[in-house]
Amino acid sequence: MKKAILLAGLLALAPVAHAEVVTDTETSEPEISISHDGEATYYEYTINGQVREIKVVPKVGKPYYLVPADGSDEFIRADKSQLLIPKWVIFRW
Repeated sequence: MKKAILLAGLLALAPVAHAEVVTDTETSEPEISISHDGEATYYEYTINGQVREIKVVPKVGKPYYLVPADGSDEFIRADKSQLLIPKWVIFRW
């Protein structure tokens, strides 16, 4: 019985022991810069200094996203966001 309680306690603490520490140079949330021109509004999502996605909201029509193509500096059009940003709180104290 004591071994089972000890094992359960160790398993409960295992995720905390392997938690990833984010430094000031690495941010898990994107920086968003907003710009406007006569035709559309642009939301540029930057993570760790790299543009990860641009949301384009035209004055007429549906919003769309520009995401980097694999292995190049070009962007391709996508209908949905490619960013996966967790929005839940696991621990708070």
